[in-house]
Amino acid sequence: MSALNYLTIMNVHDADVHTIAPELPAMFDGMKLAAVATVLYVIVRCLNLKSPTAPPDLTYQDTPLSRFLLKSCPQLTKEYIPPLLWGKSGHLQTALYGKLGRVSSPHPCGIRKYLPMQDGATATFDLFEPLGDHTTGGDITMVICPGIGNHSEKHYIRTFVDYAQKDGYRCAVLNHLGALPNIELTSPRMFTYGCTWEFAAMVGYIKRAFPQTQLIVVGFSLGGNIVCKFLGENRTNQERVLCCVSVCQGYSALRAQETFLQWDHCRRIYNFLMADNMKKIIFSHRQSLFGRGSVTIDANLSGLYTATSLMQIDDNIMRKFHGHDSLKEYYEKESCVHYIHNVDVPLLLVNSADDPLVHDSLLTIPRTLAAKKPNVIFALTLHGGHLGFFEGAVLFPQPLTWMDKVIVGYANTICQWEKQKPICQGGNLSEGSCLKSKNT
Repeated sequence: MSALNYLTIMNVHDADVHTIAPELPAMFDGMKLAAVATVLYVIVRCLNLKSPTAPPDLTYQDTPLSRFLLKSCPQLTKEYIPPLLWGKSGHLQTALYGKLGRVSSPHPCGIRKYLPMQDGATATFDLFEPLGDHTTGGDITMVICPGIGNHSEKHYIRTFVDYAQKDGYRCAVLNHLGALPNIELTSPRMFTYGCTWEFAAMVGYIKRAFPQTQLIVVGFSLGGNIVCKFLGENRTNQERVLCCVSVCQGYSALRAQETFLQWDHCRRIYNFLMADNMKKIIFSHRQSLFGRGSVTIDANLSGLYTATSLMQIDDNIMRKFHGHDSLKEYYEKESCVHYIHNVDVPLLLVNSADDPLVHDSLLTIPRTLAAKKPNVIFALTLHGGHLGFFEGAVLFPQPLTWMDKVIVGYANTICQWEKQKPICQGGNLSEGSCLKSKNT
């Protein structure tokens, strides 16, 4: 090969190298941009950042009471705005509630009460006196039933109690039987999904100890099922009750059973985590529940060890506390869906559309009830998760949540309505003129 041909070939090769080399950095830059775009897309989708904020979607009948409530309780009609960066994710709202409860949680001081039950069990509740006068001047007690395996020492309960106390409410908080780690069971039985015995004992004590007080009934999650079932079981349970508020309950365990085994919205994972927590509570009372002398149940402990869902635990253990023959019977008898239509006092039912624990199909129950009964309001928020409902500007949530504010705001409005009711009852005024006289 001549020197001239060699130089020609080398020049062509160098030209190709210089042509390809600038394209490599451009290609890598494009891949980086694509990766960043993908990550941002996933973040936007997972955090639901494009979801709008809105006031709660309300289902109710147009009555003087409902108009008074919507006018006087702004939390029901104002836009609920969660923290910007993460508050539109139901999973993150639920996870933050589950791990943290609340931020900067106060420490209200209460007195623990012990109530012996007929079967040898000992119910406990904590009593917190008001920190000021109520706006109506009345003696009003909130009787509160926490969520599954919860008690008065949970941060979300403490935060709510402190807020209610400052608004002039006495608060009585049930400690679910077996939930407090430092309180031993005195009988081979613990709390179940819909057993109202302990809550009824607490309410009975409050009525006897404070004969002039009126009651506001509040239930969170499983506690919402218990309080609605309690009020609907016997209409005498509604005596001296001004209203009831239920937050994030599922209404029917039987209908929820199938949805809780599905993987959409990670519901199966939540089921596993809740089952694991229930197992810890049960095993912490192993001696009382399964020791010698226990006449409770023919328990399948091997099945309990390997249980990965609440349904397996309910079938192996929980249904047997009250002698139910099957899981279906247990869920039918312990769900408030068969009793809630008997509740005649004003009733506020609150759920979140992005609650990963409560399937959307279950919300037809409160929606249908509110459309049929004039005393019921069903409020469905776009965001909030399960018992989250955090508020805040961008990243850090506020100590008080939308949930805390709406319960106290609704209770205050009902108390105002009841205080002004004698104006209407004194004569033969129509409902329309009654409302007018109250608003003038």
